[in-house]
Amino acid sequence: MARGRFRPPPKPNDKGLRHNDMIRVPQVRLVDENNEQIGIIDTNAAKDRAQDAGLDLVEVSPNSDPPVCRIMDYGKWKYAQKKKESKAKSHASQSELKGIRLRPNIDEHDLGIKLKKARQFLEEGHKVQFTMLFRGRQMAHQGLHLDLMRNISSQLEDVSKIEQIPKMLGRRATMVLAADKSGPKTKKDDTPRPAPAPAASKPAAQPPAPAPNLETASTPNE
Repeated sequence: MARGRFRPPPKPNDKGLRHNDMIRVPQVRLVDENNEQIGIIDTNAAKDRAQDAGLDLVEVSPNSDPPVCRIMDYGKWKYAQKKKESKAKSHASQSELKGIRLRPNIDEHDLGIKLKKARQFLEEGHKVQFTMLFRGRQMAHQGLHLDLMRNISSQLEDVSKIEQIPKMLGRRATMVLAADKSGPKTKKDDTPRPAPAPAASKPAAQPPAPAPNLETASTPNE
């Protein structure tokens, strides 16, 4: 007696959602196209209702007993899911961590170039990690990184916010700025500002000269 070839049931796709003939359980708990709870009915009857409505029977909760199925437009749902995934991937690819290296004794010109590049990254929605590496005797001046990092965050505060405060890790100082999407602020000049010079001391004000006493002043003889 010849035996028929064994055919495995079709595998679920699209994140495990079975639909129509992929649903092989005898009974399902049905939710119709109007989002109304129908209750537990035979699977074939649920398929017939979906076909009469011109829609699909989709298994939305396979772990329930019996599984929960919904009558819906499966093609439209799948298109919406792909659109959401594409949007999420696009958003994730837009936000990256950009790195900018600094030197403890960086001059104003080089720092200005670094700030302009960092501003460009932040305006594009990226995060920026500033890294300062100390070598040799520079380790004796670790406090310089705090002043420089504060200067940088101040210059870029109109387009960013501090995500990681400046900190030392061995010979490396790091700070992370994230793009600030709360709204536009007053744009600051990227040119590093020198420390303000101490104000010159003003001479003490001299007291005004006393007014002449007209009563005791002598008058010339006529």
